[in-house]
Amino acid sequence: MAALIMVRQGRDWQATGGLFEWTLEYLIPRLDDQKTATWLRMVVDENLGSLWIPDLPDAGRDEIYALLRSDLVAAARRELPEGPAKTDALAQLRELVALTW
Repeated sequence: MAALIMVRQGRDWQATGGLFEWTLEYLIPRLDDQKTATWLRMVVDENLGSLWIPDLPDAGRDEIYALLRSDLVAAARRELPEGPAKTDALAQLRELVALTW
């Protein structure tokens, strides 16, 4: 299943459902904004497959952008399983980070 993150108005990121879920699972425990963390948990638990960051409260949105920029790719390099898909997954995550600017 494909999934979508609307990063900014007119800038979206598409990925496999697994990489989308991994990205949200990366964000959830790191978020200080509990309302946003709860929303992301519901997206994962209900298998909604999309997240519209511009629709989130300012604090949550800004925190997500900062978290994506700071350690997402490094965390994926450490945590994603080795295999032929890892290189492509890391490239996709770099694309996500680029869309936050």
